[in-house]
Amino acid sequence: MVHLVPEEIARLADDLAAARGVVAVVLGGSRAQGTHDLTSDWDIGVYYRGELDTAAIERRGILHPPGSWGRIMNGGAWLRCGDVDVDVLLRDLDVVDPWCERASRGEFEIDALLGYVAGVPTYSLLAERASCVVLRGELQVGQAFPAKLAESAPPRWRSCRDFTLEHAHMRADRGDVVGAVGQVAKAVIEDAHARLCEERTWALNEKRIVQAAGLERFHALFAAVPQSSDELGRWVDTAARTFA
Repeated sequence: MVHLVPEEIARLADDLAAARGVVAVVLGGSRAQGTHDLTSDWDIGVYYRGELDTAAIERRGILHPPGSWGRIMNGGAWLRCGDVDVDVLLRDLDVVDPWCERASRGEFEIDALLGYVAGVPTYSLLAERASCVVLRGELQVGQAFPAKLAESAPPRWRSCRDFTLEHAHMRADRGDVVGAVGQVAKAVIEDAHARLCEERTWALNEKRIVQAAGLERFHALFAAVPQSSDELGRWVDTAARTFA
């Protein structure tokens, strides 16, 4: 697949690639996969090693420096380049490489991260590398979904789901509507991760993960949430049965 990028993106990629520490500049997200629409922004990944010169980013907008978004998401910036919205995402290869190796062995952890409901699995770093397109520099991409990860991840995600549903029941018994609903939503996404891993399908984030896993039936359930503790408990029971 040939990926044509706007002139503004090409200039940004050139500037980023010339910065100290940068190993590769990649196109990621929906545009790399060909699933974008007219509203999609451009995800530009910057893979670096050692000290990173961020001047090219800071000239264009506000930088969230390396480490400010956690060990997995790292840092980056939301930029406007001409008429194009661009997300620049920093990735430290000294962090990425070990987690990719562990993912190939079926090993991963789950980090809490702003904007995520169920958290971000560390194997998402391998998912990004498997799904991106190199614009500048060199980077190993296009890796297949590891067989060992397809074996280890589903039962772990489903264990998380079951634990989460137990907490949803406890919240419902206390009449905690927000807590119960939040836990059920988390369980749905955990189950979605399990299903996609079984299918050996990469999930880059939680966007559209419910649909990707074929769990759209849960949308109707969330459209009518009861308020009393008894009815809320039955609602959680219905949610649990809906996974079958």
